[in-house]
Amino acid sequence: MKFKNIDLNTGLEKEWLITNGIGGFASSTIIGANTRRYHGLLIAPITPPARRYLVLSKVDESIEIDGEKFDLYTNVCKNYISNGYKYLKSFEKNYIPIYTYEVKDVIIKKYICMEYGKNTVVIFYQVVNKGNNAKLILTPILNFRDFHSDTYGHEFSIRQEENNRKLKVVVDGNSDKPIYINVSEGTYIKHENDSFKNMYYIEEEKRGFNPEENHAIAGRYEIEIGENEERDITFVASLEENIEEISAKNIISGEVARIAELTYDSELFKEEWSSEKKELIRNFIIATDNFVVYRPSFGLHTIIAGYPWFLDWGRDSLISFEGLLLKTKRYEIAKEVLQTMIRDMKFGLVPNGYSGYDNRPLYNSVDSSLLLFEQIEKYLKYTFDEKFIKENFYEKLKIIIASYKNGIDVDGNNIYLDEDGLINSGSEFIQNTWMDAKIGAYVVTPRNGKAVEINAMWYNALKIMEELALKFEDKKVANEYKKMAEKTKKSFEEKFYNKRKKCLYDVLGDPKIRPNQLYALSLTYPVIDPTSDIAKEILDTVTKKLLNSYGLKTLAKGEENYVEVYEGDSFRRDMSYHQGITWPWLLGVYYDSLKNIVNAEKNSTKRKDLQNSLNEFKNEVEKTFVKEFQEGRTIGGIHEIYDSRKPFEAKGTINQAWSVAEVFRIILENN
Repeated sequence: MKFKNIDLNTGLEKEWLITNGIGGFASSTIIGANTRRYHGLLIAPITPPARRYLVLSKVDESIEIDGEKFDLYTNVCKNYISNGYKYLKSFEKNYIPIYTYEVKDVIIKKYICMEYGKNTVVIFYQVVNKGNNAKLILTPILNFRDFHSDTYGHEFSIRQEENNRKLKVVVDGNSDKPIYINVSEGTYIKHENDSFKNMYYIEEEKRGFNPEENHAIAGRYEIEIGENEERDITFVASLEENIEEISAKNIISGEVARIAELTYDSELFKEEWSSEKKELIRNFIIATDNFVVYRPSFGLHTIIAGYPWFLDWGRDSLISFEGLLLKTKRYEIAKEVLQTMIRDMKFGLVPNGYSGYDNRPLYNSVDSSLLLFEQIEKYLKYTFDEKFIKENFYEKLKIIIASYKNGIDVDGNNIYLDEDGLINSGSEFIQNTWMDAKIGAYVVTPRNGKAVEINAMWYNALKIMEELALKFEDKKVANEYKKMAEKTKKSFEEKFYNKRKKCLYDVLGDPKIRPNQLYALSLTYPVIDPTSDIAKEILDTVTKKLLNSYGLKTLAKGEENYVEVYEGDSFRRDMSYHQGITWPWLLGVYYDSLKNIVNAEKNSTKRKDLQNSLNEFKNEVEKTFVKEFQEGRTIGGIHEIYDSRKPFEAKGTINQAWSVAEVFRIILENN
């Protein structure tokens, strides 16, 4: 993915992201200007993957040629933009981002890479000087603050020690977390009381946040480049102390080799595929790998929900599970992710996440525990590893069923099985489904009561438990689950069908047309018979009212409070989050619904027509998101949400796990 002749607007709009496997990341725009408070070359988790801190905002490069100085960096302030982008000849990102600058007879290539598993970033400069003597100047722009905050108007306290070009910098007295910088050659020149004032973040202003902040400048490195000389220079910034021997070339080649191994092990390549398709698969492997992180405190891997601001969430991990891990044959990681789900299970609930500050498990979810059943079923279909499931999960799954049946009242979840066999959950002040926008005590999309997807998941969980009980020769328990499932199905069919709108109620008593009803068709055990007329009506209504090229809208146009553009301050954005905005991950639920209807159809002519619809849908998803992946706002990623009218602008997080997982699961299906 390569861009040439980049204009300023394009350069400020398009972003990239690389990660380090423990929750840290580096991210910026394709011209190197930071437009978010979350942009930086080293965002480091202090307690991986949480407590992420901005450590290195960027490195500003200049080149002096024949006594004339040329600034290669692009920085945005409110009334000024430096013009380094004019010297940028190209930006490319496959494995890592690469910037190529050209000034007179000097070409500078800049490679950025993170050391996997470490809070370390390397920048590798290849300088080719075809003219007279030149001098490369590198100025690290530093900070040390929680990545959700900013240092607007802040005056920094800097202590620094230099030892043979290796620098130890303590920012604002944080002596327990010094920043280490090492440059392979050159002279370090210390600055006194220097700072970058009022860096301006365009995207933060759009989001209604303070758009400016200060950064610290401890000093600069100057490297002489001789006449007609080529030079390789390594810049390292880290929270690790022993960085003197780090070779940027080795870090980069190691990362390329690691991705190549993941790609090979995935067995996703086919020899007959074009080079473009093979490149797409490799880039997909890189994208999926961004979300897989290690939690040292657990000794297990988990899944980051989205970059730059989300942590690992149970719901998102389980929805992303097949696309990120099973499709790529990362089965050992898949086992660890499943184990993280039950590690802190309490009251029959798997955590929906962990506090970013004290690792406290959070149980604000009715669906995460139920999603676990479906992903265990999928794990078995891919691996046939019944022993692992029986030894580690079967009894835990029985506890979940019993807890939901008997009732759970923790964190306001208020979950219980009603006499009609349907699950009731939540309250008007609590949001415990995925439509979780809340402003203070005000729930934007209240879904307390009997929600459609929760009861579809409940039925599916009972049927999966019936299946597992039979496999594990627990026939009495299997029969109990079978009877419970039959009662749930009967009540569901009687109560959820909305005859007037030819679809399902989102929550009993709420006739708004939303995509959650597709869960009644999409799971391993659909609670609505896929051969029924109702199933086809549901799909037809969702197709007409909610489906577009970028996903499914969360609310049909014409419904009360419908919003199709996600914009404004946090209040306006939260008010629109689930009120008509498009979500790509819902394409996976739509795809599974259509596929189940195709597979259930007995009439060969009708089945052929349905299969053609399925193929057309897959082709449209591939066409839309291959282009988005390569040319969209995030190079090599897919955003969390999109506006629901043209041009369907990308919004929310710049790279979302379930967006990537579900889109590429569709593209890769049966390839």
